[in-house]
Amino acid sequence: MIDSLHQIPTHGGKRKNAGRKTHYQEKTVVMRVPESKVVEIKAWLKPIPKDDRSKNIELQPIEARTHLQIAYPLESVAAGFPSPAQDYTEDFIDLNEHLIHNPLSTFILRVNSLSMKNAGIDIDDQIIIDRSLTPEHGDIVLAMINNEFTVKRFMKEKTHQHQYKVWLKAENPEYPDIYLQSEEELVIWGVVTCILKKLR
Repeated sequence: MIDSLHQIPTHGGKRKNAGRKTHYQEKTVVMRVPESKVVEIKAWLKPIPKDDRSKNIELQPIEARTHLQIAYPLESVAAGFPSPAQDYTEDFIDLNEHLIHNPLSTFILRVNSLSMKNAGIDIDDQIIIDRSLTPEHGDIVLAMINNEFTVKRFMKEKTHQHQYKVWLKAENPEYPDIYLQSEEELVIWGVVTCILKKLR
């Protein structure tokens, strides 16, 4: 017979690994803050996504297999219903010629990050990249940093010493901009010329 005074309790009391878990990997404390500052403090505490550089990307070369001509209206049309009088067209355009200016140096890449969301580039969008173009300030580019790829906006700013400072801007406040460290090597692989986005 087991003495009830020495029985090990099976219910109640503090249990090992019990309680709410935290992603900060350290002890947390309770603090009172003004109600008007709650949203701001939560945003500040929110973990920043890591840099979305990737070593493995799939670039598809361009091959113009077909010539598809699409009717080109005589007049520009607002985002509404066209005029009934526009039953004829002025010309035709070929999408290969319209979207691709340098076929041998043009590639397509499928995007897998939201770092350029505010520039209209979402996950699974495809972007057309032209390697023959020289990047200019404000261009969206496919950059390579120490053999890792990322899509960002190319920023080139003149400093006080009449030199240029180059950095890469993310178009999403949840992702960090990239400022090169002394040991990092930047190569602009190509300039993004078009976004291919399916609406349905």
